[in-house]
Amino acid sequence: MTVPFATSARSSVGLEWELMLADPQTGDLVGRAPEFLSELEERTELERYTVTGELLTNTIEVTSGIGDTVAAAVDDIGDAIAQVRSLTSPRGIELLCAGSHPFAQWYDQQVTDKTRYHTLIERTQWWGRNMMIWGIHVHVGVEDVNKVLPIIGALATYLPHLQALSASSPFWAGDRTGYASNRALVFQQLPTAGLPWPLEDWAQYEGYLDDMVRTGVMDDATEVRWDIRPAPRWGTIEVRACDGMSTLPELAAVAALVQVLVEHFSRELDEGRTLEHLQPWFVRENKWRAARYGLDARVIVDRAGTQRPVLDHLAETVERLRPIAEELHCAREFAGVERIAAQGASYARQLAVADASDGDLRAVVHHLIREFREGPSLREHLSDPAV
Repeated sequence: MTVPFATSARSSVGLEWELMLADPQTGDLVGRAPEFLSELEERTELERYTVTGELLTNTIEVTSGIGDTVAAAVDDIGDAIAQVRSLTSPRGIELLCAGSHPFAQWYDQQVTDKTRYHTLIERTQWWGRNMMIWGIHVHVGVEDVNKVLPIIGALATYLPHLQALSASSPFWAGDRTGYASNRALVFQQLPTAGLPWPLEDWAQYEGYLDDMVRTGVMDDATEVRWDIRPAPRWGTIEVRACDGMSTLPELAAVAALVQVLVEHFSRELDEGRTLEHLQPWFVRENKWRAARYGLDARVIVDRAGTQRPVLDHLAETVERLRPIAEELHCAREFAGVERIAAQGASYARQLAVADASDGDLRAVVHHLIREFREGPSLREHLSDPAV
């Protein structure tokens, strides 16, 4: 099977952000996206961004245009959210984002009426119906198809860092799970989801797709749901490992980290260097550790099995790659990684709210609603002289 890889500008950025719809009083999810999506799509037909439905009717996804910088892509996301609010606020619908909803139950949710979604649920049954998960996807342009699989393999070393920074699903269906990112472990239960297979080149990727399509596992490349995957249609590498970010500046920070890492690895290949890939069993262990412990995880950082606190290794990575962030004009967004590390990720804030309210998970949802609504826009955040 031949799979063409589209032309894209090197290190360009695209973002996708999945958002929950909730009742402002109870905090419970509401399956009301079909009420306004058609009107919203008409209003935004000529915009750079898009707003679409998702697997469940309690979810919408906002997608940026192709940005030369992280800031440009995030501006699109901010504009999209403003347009969404113009229709949700009058209807008494609130927006929020995290990797999971603290107390919603799968059996109360409605599947969007599309053939692909019904087919997914029919095949995956209980696990598919339990996909009450929200995430972000970061696309970064790659100008040479021969770089794609080597960069994906190298990026896998940093999956625990990205998972830990974005971890925001400590609760599941009313239970305190003990995991920073329960979403990470739930999502991998779907066929073709989870860690990328350690493929060496594009020909092996085409062979993988040929095998999967020929045996009826999937219809095409869009059904590859790896934590990091090629996106042939767009000419990008797409990082899908992250929980939903709770605020726009945090989304910008993680997007900047992904962009800078991809550009760094691309430069290494330009210099003729071979990118180091961890053993697959180390990558799998790192994923579990980050899901369990978040920013308190110790991760394996090289093929020799050296273990480091993820915060320490993250700090060293940020310092080493800061010059690339400056060249890509995302230095201030990139600095947001350090702020998340210092102040704590969303999972820690949610747990603190639950502890302070005697375990009341409705208080956690209202906290997430306030963070999403009242947190600064990226423009306001970056204009703060304290940043």
